[in-house]
Amino acid sequence: MPDDAAARDAAAREAAARDAAEEASAFSHPPVEPDVTAAYGDHPDQVIDFYTPRDPDPALPVPLVVVLHGGAWRAPYDRRHITPFADFLARRGFAVANVEYRRGAVLPAQGGGSPVAGRWPDTFDDVAAALDALPRLVSAQLPGVDPHRTVITGHSAGGHLALWAAARHVLPADAPWRIDRPAPLRGVVALAPIADFQVAEKLDVCSGASRQLLGGEARFAERQPYADPAHLLPTGIATTLVQGRTDLVVPQAVAESYAEAAARAGEVVGLTLLEDVGHFPLIDPAADACAVVAEEIAQLAW
Repeated sequence: MPDDAAARDAAAREAAARDAAEEASAFSHPPVEPDVTAAYGDHPDQVIDFYTPRDPDPALPVPLVVVLHGGAWRAPYDRRHITPFADFLARRGFAVANVEYRRGAVLPAQGGGSPVAGRWPDTFDDVAAALDALPRLVSAQLPGVDPHRTVITGHSAGGHLALWAAARHVLPADAPWRIDRPAPLRGVVALAPIADFQVAEKLDVCSGASRQLLGGEARFAERQPYADPAHLLPTGIATTLVQGRTDLVVPQAVAESYAEAAARAGEVVGLTLLEDVGHFPLIDPAADACAVVAEEIAQLAW
């Protein structure tokens, strides 16, 4: 009916305007410089920014939050856009490790077009190497932090990497990133994660980013068991997903599909759905949703 179509168009315009306003707010904060930066490899992107907790409670242990930024695994989006979120966590008593990793760049054959999503296998090499180097770097850069209270969080594509990093012990036996036992983590808090590649592809999340990450359609099925969190279950590590119900970038269906896959594997995954919240408020210090995220992390860390 014409009236129904008009109502749908109006709702879509309203949703798009809200999403744009949320994105603008999240990106309006100036970057926050870290207290120290340390390298975990030789490439310029193989670095971790560390933030010490501001005014920590001396009666409480200091947990570590590992942050993996989003941006569809594409080069224009680096760790700087999530530094206000890292500072937000530091001001709540957490020590923070903000990890950079190699992302996809514009290919010469594209003639200056959009960058591809991620690099295979470099993006995964870097996240694995960063997590492996973290105990040594934390000991040197953040004395007083309790390494047994480590929580990984990540937003969007970084949420995928957080889930993947916590699942390395269930990777296929021939995976170069596989570890023999679960990582010593208190848990994972994945924020609007690209957590199920099959569903993400059906919804064309970030213009086919998960397909690009795996090297294109020809390599997707072959590489999916090594990279798709929905294929890497159960992990045995406490996991919570935080998702806005009005997220237009990574829709709620992606998180729900991962939670359902976990349930089929015999694992309970927390799914916190936030009303009238889109993609970006989860990392926006000015948004109430960001305080919810900090509380979810605190519940695992302390």
